[in-house]
Amino acid sequence: MTSEATTATAPATAPATPRRSDGDAPGAPLLDLTDVTRDFRVRVGAMPWGPFANLRAVDKVTMGVQPGETFGIVGESGSGKSTLGRLALRLLEPTSGTIRFDGKDITRLRGDRLRQLRNDMQMVFQDPLGSLNPRMKIKTIVGEPLRVFRGMSGKELSDRVAELLNSVGLSTDRGESYPRELSGGQRQRVGIARAIALDPKLILADEAVSALDVSVQAQVINLFAELRDKLGLTYLFIAHGLPVVRQISQRVGVMYLGRMVETGPSDELFSAPAHPYTKALLDAAPSPDPSRRGNRVLLKGEPPSPMNLPSGCRFRSRCPFAQQICAEVDPPDVDLGGGRTAACHFAGELAM
Repeated sequence: MTSEATTATAPATAPATPRRSDGDAPGAPLLDLTDVTRDFRVRVGAMPWGPFANLRAVDKVTMGVQPGETFGIVGESGSGKSTLGRLALRLLEPTSGTIRFDGKDITRLRGDRLRQLRNDMQMVFQDPLGSLNPRMKIKTIVGEPLRVFRGMSGKELSDRVAELLNSVGLSTDRGESYPRELSGGQRQRVGIARAIALDPKLILADEAVSALDVSVQAQVINLFAELRDKLGLTYLFIAHGLPVVRQISQRVGVMYLGRMVETGPSDELFSAPAHPYTKALLDAAPSPDPSRRGNRVLLKGEPPSPMNLPSGCRFRSRCPFAQQICAEVDPPDVDLGGGRTAACHFAGELAM
């Protein structure tokens, strides 16, 4: 097996500055979600004849992603991040709400119209081995979307596959390998090559680096940033690791139990979080600064069941700042200016 270091060619320096800064006036978003909700019917109890209950995995999420932007989504396991990403790509159908892509309503697309949308929306999966067909050679995996959607074959196909492999830092002879013969980082590069094969406008990266070693994560993150600037890509980037999200994202959304509790430009959100949950996530990350340890917000207990949410604010049972109003009134999204919002009664005070 070839080591990752022998094939990785992504730059070790920090990603290039994105074309649109957070201070520029935004135009029409490439991806626009309005009050998107997704419910699942789940059986209650262990018995197969038990009653069903409603589980709201995504609850009235409104967000927009600008062309050429990386929008990061963070939150605990079970917060609805992956479900939201799959709704955005129409891999799942929303229960309610509207999804617009490139100015067109795609909420209820089906059949051939939905299939053609796959040219512009692609996905990089969390498990690089599980997302690749073990019986196919790498050249066949990368070339499959070109054969299916573009009708390529012969020398035209092989030349394009070689170009794609080189663009993600893999040598051409890797096309003759099978997925099991590559390292985890190399397999994820294959997944990225397949995702960019059709020149998409939007890529969903769902925990795309969480299964990789830390050193390899940095290489793949730099590769994502390099391709974004080179190809004009837009990313919806889902991750648990806050440092990873901060490195690549221009804007960030924080999810808790299906709701987007805070959004804003990456630097501002990380430097002055406006929601207690965001602050707790940041404080949970390791820090070499001893002075931060005494001011940390530590979460206690487990998140409540999404089928039995507490009254008022869904975070109040774990929030150190909760007051009586938090139990009585579900907090609205407070506009803090500068593209920042937070679903907290005391958002203005916490952000100061």
